[in-house]
Amino acid sequence: MNSVLSSTPVTFTAPMPGLENVHDFALRNIDSAPGLFALESGSAPVRLFLADAAVFVPGYTPQLPAAARDALELGEGDTPQLLVVVNHSPAATTVNLMAPIVFNPANRRCTQLVLDGKEYPLRAELGAL
Repeated sequence: MNSVLSSTPVTFTAPMPGLENVHDFALRNIDSAPGLFALESGSAPVRLFLADAAVFVPGYTPQLPAAARDALELGEGDTPQLLVVVNHSPAATTVNLMAPIVFNPANRRCTQLVLDGKEYPLRAELGAL
Protein backbone atom coordinates (compact mmCIF):
# COMPACT_ATOMS: atom_id res chain seq x y z
CA MET A 1 0.00 0.00 0.00
CA ASN A 2 1.34 3.43 -0.92
CA SER A 3 1.45 5.64 2.19
CA VAL A 4 3.39 8.47 0.56
CA LEU A 5 1.75 11.44 -1.16
CA SER A 6 3.07 12.76 -4.50
CA SER A 7 5.89 14.68 -2.72
CA THR A 8 6.39 14.49 1.01
CA PRO A 9 9.08 16.25 3.08
CA VAL A 10 10.71 13.69 5.38
CA THR A 11 13.02 13.94 8.38
CA PHE A 12 15.66 11.34 9.16
CA THR A 13 16.16 10.42 12.82
CA ALA A 14 19.92 10.25 12.16
CA PRO A 15 21.98 11.08 9.06
CA MET A 16 22.28 8.35 6.45
CA PRO A 17 25.75 6.84 6.13
CA GLY A 18 27.69 8.80 3.52
CA LEU A 19 25.17 11.65 3.55
CA GLU A 20 25.89 13.07 7.00
CA ASN A 21 25.74 16.70 5.79
CA VAL A 22 22.44 16.38 3.91
CA HIS A 23 19.34 17.01 6.02
CA ASP A 24 16.47 18.21 3.82
CA PHE A 25 14.79 15.41 1.90
CA ALA A 26 11.51 14.87 0.13
CA LEU A 27 10.04 11.56 -0.92
CA ARG A 28 8.36 11.75 -4.34
CA ASN A 29 6.19 9.19 -6.12
CA ILE A 30 7.45 8.11 -9.54
CA ASP A 31 4.55 8.58 -11.95
CA SER A 32 3.23 5.37 -13.54
CA ALA A 33 5.43 3.18 -11.30
CA PRO A 34 3.44 2.19 -8.19
CA GLY A 35 5.70 1.54 -5.22
CA LEU A 36 8.70 3.38 -6.69
CA PHE A 37 9.93 6.65 -5.16
CA ALA A 38 12.70 9.22 -5.47
CA LEU A 39 14.30 10.48 -2.26
CA GLU A 40 15.68 13.91 -3.16
CA SER A 41 17.58 16.59 -1.31
CA GLY A 42 16.64 20.23 -1.73
CA SER A 43 20.14 21.50 -0.96
CA ALA A 44 22.50 18.95 -2.53
CA PRO A 45 22.56 17.01 -5.80
CA VAL A 46 21.36 13.82 -4.14
CA ARG A 47 18.68 11.48 -5.47
CA LEU A 48 18.13 7.89 -4.43
CA PHE A 49 15.51 5.64 -5.96
CA LEU A 50 13.56 3.62 -3.42
CA ALA A 51 11.16 0.73 -3.80
CA ASP A 52 8.36 -0.17 -1.44
CA ALA A 53 9.42 -3.56 -0.11
CA ALA A 54 5.78 -4.67 0.21
CA VAL A 55 5.43 -4.29 -3.57
CA PHE A 56 8.84 -5.41 -4.84
CA VAL A 57 10.16 -7.73 -2.11
CA PRO A 58 7.15 -9.50 -0.55
CA GLY A 59 8.05 -11.32 2.62
CA TYR A 60 10.96 -8.98 3.45
CA THR A 61 10.53 -8.35 7.18
CA PRO A 62 13.77 -7.41 8.92
CA GLN A 63 13.62 -7.03 12.68
CA LEU A 64 13.10 -3.39 13.71
CA PRO A 65 15.08 -2.63 16.89
CA ALA A 66 13.20 -0.99 19.76
CA ALA A 67 15.46 2.09 19.57
CA ALA A 68 14.46 2.59 15.92
CA ARG A 69 10.76 2.18 16.76
CA ASP A 70 11.18 4.80 19.49
CA ALA A 71 13.05 7.22 17.20
CA LEU A 72 10.30 6.88 14.59
CA GLU A 73 7.66 7.35 17.31
CA LEU A 74 5.87 4.17 16.30
CA GLY A 75 3.12 2.94 18.59
CA GLU A 76 2.65 -0.68 19.60
CA GLY A 77 0.39 -1.57 16.66
CA ASP A 78 1.91 0.80 14.09
CA THR A 79 3.50 -0.74 11.02
CA PRO A 80 6.09 1.37 9.21
CA GLN A 81 6.66 1.35 5.47
CA LEU A 82 9.88 -0.43 4.44
CA LEU A 83 11.75 1.10 1.51
CA VAL A 84 14.82 -0.37 -0.15
CA VAL A 85 17.41 1.50 -2.20
CA VAL A 86 17.35 0.59 -5.90
CA ASN A 87 20.56 0.44 -7.94
CA HIS A 88 20.28 0.16 -11.71
CA SER A 89 23.05 -0.93 -14.05
CA PRO A 90 23.02 -2.30 -17.61
CA ALA A 91 23.59 -5.79 -16.19
CA ALA A 92 20.85 -5.84 -13.53
CA THR A 93 18.67 -3.86 -11.19
CA THR A 94 19.40 -4.62 -7.55
CA VAL A 95 17.99 -3.58 -4.20
CA ASN A 96 19.86 -3.14 -0.94
CA LEU A 97 18.23 -5.41 1.64
CA MET A 98 21.01 -4.83 4.18
CA ALA A 99 20.15 -1.15 4.78
CA PRO A 100 16.41 -0.48 4.42
CA ILE A 101 14.86 2.91 5.02
CA VAL A 102 12.03 2.67 7.51
CA PHE A 103 9.33 5.31 7.11
CA ASN A 104 6.59 6.34 9.53
CA PRO A 105 3.99 8.02 7.28
CA ALA A 106 2.09 9.42 10.28
CA ASN A 107 4.89 11.85 11.21
CA ARG A 108 7.08 11.61 8.05
CA ARG A 109 10.10 10.40 10.03
CA CYS A 110 12.61 7.98 8.50
CA THR A 111 15.57 6.01 9.67
CA GLN A 112 18.02 3.92 7.71
CA LEU A 113 18.80 0.64 9.40
CA VAL A 114 22.13 -1.05 8.81
CA LEU A 115 21.47 -4.71 9.51
CA ASP A 116 24.10 -7.04 10.95
CA GLY A 117 24.84 -10.48 9.64
CA LYS A 118 24.53 -12.11 6.25
CA GLU A 119 20.79 -12.79 6.18
CA TYR A 120 20.09 -9.91 3.79
CA PRO A 121 22.29 -9.08 0.78
CA LEU A 122 23.64 -5.66 -0.13
CA ARG A 123 22.75 -6.25 -3.80
CA ALA A 124 19.79 -8.55 -4.33
CA GLU A 125 18.83 -8.84 -8.00
CA LEU A 126 15.30 -7.49 -8.27
CA GLY A 127 14.20 -9.99 -10.93
CA ALA A 128 15.22 -12.92 -8.73
CA LEU A 129 13.16 -11.91 -5.69
